[in-house]
Amino acid sequence: MSEHRVGTQEEFEGARAELLVEEKELTRRGDELARKRRELPWVPVEKDYRFETEGGTRSLADLFDGRSQLLVYHFMFGPPYEAGCPVCSSIADTLDPNAVHLKARDVTLICSSRAPVDKLLAYRERMGWSFDWVSAGGGDFHRDLGFTYTEEELRPFLAGEIPATVSQMAQACGTDVLGYVTEGPGLSCYTLSDGTVYRTYVTTARGLEPAMAYYGLLDRTPLGRHEEGEEAHWLRRHDEYRT
Repeated sequence: MSEHRVGTQEEFEGARAELLVEEKELTRRGDELARKRRELPWVPVEKDYRFETEGGTRSLADLFDGRSQLLVYHFMFGPPYEAGCPVCSSIADTLDPNAVHLKARDVTLICSSRAPVDKLLAYRERMGWSFDWVSAGGGDFHRDLGFTYTEEELRPFLAGEIPATVSQMAQACGTDVLGYVTEGPGLSCYTLSDGTVYRTYVTTARGLEPAMAYYGLLDRTPLGRHEEGEEAHWLRRHDEYRT
């Protein structure tokens, strides 16, 4: 950091003003993308998905909990996992306190995983979260959205050199690499209109960054994300940090 360019307050203000123009342009572009996202065609959900919840078996329509919109975070917690994915756990730390605000805007937010519901609820208690968490079990809900993979599909990846971060995450979840990468993260959105459930949006990978608030904050620090060249992923569950 000591080798970084140093300037006067006037130089900073001039450079900051130039950057602000680009930041405002990006904000306006983000607003335009949000509008186009809302204009995507709705797709009727015709399959009868079933979920295990604290209150018993529920349909997808039941998960709206009386609201017209539903956000589902597909949390990586597969049947062989002993604990949830640390990265998904960091995302859940952001999702949990926002659920009450989303409810005020007619949106129900839940998490869905394929592990048994009792295991999910025990982990939720450990993490101190309160959002509703359902088990999709052996159903096709995650698979149909591209968030679950077969061993055959994963064979090319497994035959190559496994990144150290993948092995790290698998170990942190109490499973092997295959068990870990069988699951994938994602966000899917639905609306309930005249008794029909429609899928309106799906994303994964960096599309999940709005739920990773820490990255937006790190992007504004002198070192940024500072992840380049790291063999181990820095993220931990919030009760595992030592500092």
